[in-house]
Amino acid sequence: MSISSRSAVAIHALTMLGRWGRSLTSAEIAESLASNPVLVRRILGSLRDAGLVLSTEGRNGGWSLARPAREITLHDAYAAVETGPVLARHPHPPSAECEVGRNMQSLLEAEFQDAERAMKERLARTTIAHLVRQVLASEREVAQRVTN
Repeated sequence: MSISSRSAVAIHALTMLGRWGRSLTSAEIAESLASNPVLVRRILGSLRDAGLVLSTEGRNGGWSLARPAREITLHDAYAAVETGPVLARHPHPPSAECEVGRNMQSLLEAEFQDAERAMKERLARTTIAHLVRQVLASEREVAQRVTN
């Protein structure tokens, strides 16, 4: 598979911004990710370029959502940070001398395109607001177990 962890980082960052509803620094987001702020800034830069987040410089600067969390889908985040197809194609043309080799690229291309289309459709059905609600529900369940 060609998909990287950039999508997971982007969705995590967007969910944090949606959850707190205020500007957060890349260091705050990186702490939640247990990651490096430089990596987070790179991802946030791609999200900014896609119109999903805004950045403010200065002492009280940080990152915030550019539009409501209910209007940002997981596919928006994916498309902002990933390039190329999800499923890797042949790195070089297979042998035309082999009956499998001469047919496999076109067969896989059709299957991979269908799979990628299904993934994009699925990601487009989930919004950042939905993930925020799921995070809050999970936290409520944990709190109830602790008090019971």
